[in-house]
Amino acid sequence: MKIILLKDIPKIGKRYDVKDVKDGYALNSLIPNKLAIPATDNAVKSIGIEKAREEGERMVQNELIMKNLEGLKDTTLTVSVKTNEKGHLFAGLHAVDIVKEIEKQTRLSIDPELIKLNNPIKEIGEYSIGIKDMKFSLRVQSSS
Repeated sequence: MKIILLKDIPKIGKRYDVKDVKDGYALNSLIPNKLAIPATDNAVKSIGIEKAREEGERMVQNELIMKNLEGLKDTTLTVSVKTNEKGHLFAGLHAVDIVKEIEKQTRLSIDPELIKLNNPIKEIGEYSIGIKDMKFSLRVQSSS
């Protein structure tokens, strides 16, 4: 049975994908739980329009965020975290933690997926963090 996913479903697909799944799975699980709808011609057209509209909104939001983040270019954010005697963090700093700190210090709300962080930060020091094509400094210091 062809369906249109209304939410991201692991091992099946992402929102608005048209997928072919077994009839029983679609009729007994996905459709009753409002995770998918049958892929009729009208549904495919309306979902295509909705997907294009959301993509346009997301692009506008990303442009606004990037304009706001230009102010971060020359700034250094300082994060105080608990460390041991050697300067190692008890818990690594991930993109989500950095986003929370940016929101707290600058009141800018950004998506954690925009932050380019290869590995979590696990030691105190100064780091150059990438957000899309831009970089800013993050100073991690001990709070103890």
